[in-house]
Amino acid sequence: MKKASKIGVFDSGIGGLTVAKAIVETGLYNEMIYFGDIAHLPYGDKSEAAIQSYAIKISRFLVENGCDSIAIACNSASASATNLVKEYFVHNTPVINVIDPMVDHVLKNYPGKKVGLIGTKRTIDSGIYEKKILEEDPSIQVYSHATPLLVPLIEEDKFSDHLKNEIIREYLHGEKLVSLDALILGCTHYPLLKNELENYFGNGVDILESSTIVADKLLSEHVRNEPKTTECRFFVSDYTPAFERSARKFFGREINLERSKLFDSF
Repeated sequence: MKKASKIGVFDSGIGGLTVAKAIVETGLYNEMIYFGDIAHLPYGDKSEAAIQSYAIKISRFLVENGCDSIAIACNSASASATNLVKEYFVHNTPVINVIDPMVDHVLKNYPGKKVGLIGTKRTIDSGIYEKKILEEDPSIQVYSHATPLLVPLIEEDKFSDHLKNEIIREYLHGEKLVSLDALILGCTHYPLLKNELENYFGNGVDILESSTIVADKLLSEHVRNEPKTTECRFFVSDYTPAFERSARKFFGREINLERSKLFDSF
C-alpha cells in the first residue's frame, strides 16, 4: 500500500472526464491534472503507432508537471499504449488503464455469463478484452461490437434524444447482443449515454462503466487516512466550447482550461 499525491489523467476528449471525476471523488489525491487531446479526437480511428506517440508525449508532459501516477482514461490508448507507457516510465511512475480493472471485475462477477462489449473500432479490433477475459475464464462468453459513431454523438452534445436512441438501436439490435448478463462500455465516453443504454436493454443487464471500477481499484491499492480535497487543472491540445461545457458540468464549477502547445510542432 502506498500514499497517493498527484495523478495525471488523459483521454482524447470529454470521455475521460468520467474517470477523472471518479478519481477525484476517491479523496486519494492532493492534485489531479487532466489532459484532453482534442486535437487528435477520436483516438478510435487512429493507427496504433499514432496513439502510442500521443500517449508517450502526454505522459511525459504529465510527469514533467509533477504527476507521480498516470491514469490512461481511454480504451483505445489503454489497448494500444499501456505497455509502452509502462516501459517508458517503469522506474518511478505507476500506470493504470481502464481495461485491466474492468477485466478483473468481469472475471470476479460474471463466470459462465454472457457479456457484451461496445467500443471504438480500435478497441474492438484489438481483441484485448476477449483475450484477457478468456485466458483466465473460458466459460465467459464475450460478444463485441464496434460503435464508433457514439463518440462524435457525445462530443457534439447537440443531438435529440430520439436520434440518440435510434443510433443506439441500429447498433445494438443484432443477435450478438441479445440476452446479455452485462454490457461493458469499452469507451469512456459511453457512460454519458448510460440512461439511453439502460432504457434500451431494460432490467437484467448490468451496464459496466470504467469510472467507478477504476476508482475502486485505486482505493484498494492506496492508503487514505482522511479524504483529500483534490486541486484540479485541465489542459487541452485544442480548445472547444463543448469540452469546457462538459468539464463544468462534470465538476460543478467554473473550469479554467489551459491550452497546451505540446502538439503544436506536429
